[in-house]
Amino acid sequence: MNKRHLHHVWRLFRRIKPWYFIASLVVFGVISLVSLRHNNEQMVRLRDAVYTADKNNGDVEGSLRALRQYVYGHMNTSLATGPNAVHPPIQLKYTYERLEKAQQSTLGQGNSALYNEALSYCDTQTAIGSEVITCIQQYATSHGAQLATIPDGLYKFDFTSAKWSPDVAGWSLVLAALSLLGFLVSAPYHWWAKKYL
Repeated sequence: MNKRHLHHVWRLFRRIKPWYFIASLVVFGVISLVSLRHNNEQMVRLRDAVYTADKNNGDVEGSLRALRQYVYGHMNTSLATGPNAVHPPIQLKYTYERLEKAQQSTLGQGNSALYNEALSYCDTQTAIGSEVITCIQQYATSHGAQLATIPDGLYKFDFTSAKWSPDVAGWSLVLAALSLLGFLVSAPYHWWAKKYL
């Protein structure tokens, strides 16, 4: 390339100052951070709706579906946070208890004498409700009753957050990265052009 052509290119690009890219990086970075925080807050609201539906025996499936769709479609919506996070992060306590009670009532219908024996034995052994249920199951199993285990998939859930999503957070992140790249290209070019052209 000759120096005349480089000088012509320099005349075109010298109007685009490197600080323009820094300013756009800051603007798009702030928009991205605010949008990522909004994504996380919305996920927390949807997760709380799942827990509320579980507690009130409401539409747990609908709440889970809404949460799953949101987490899969948005960045920064990971359900498990921190090093001591429970895994899987969604564990529906009340759904599990309802399943346990259904199994308990099935045992009572199938063999009421065995159920009454187990209940009287466990009432003297344990004090907490969930321990009584476990004790009844163990007693019934040890006396020949066939109890099906409750599959984890009925009350434990985990959804993977999107790495990148085509929402405000995702596009502002892309524009912030392009602004940074623009600065990294234009700053050395401006320095070189001022020195040598």
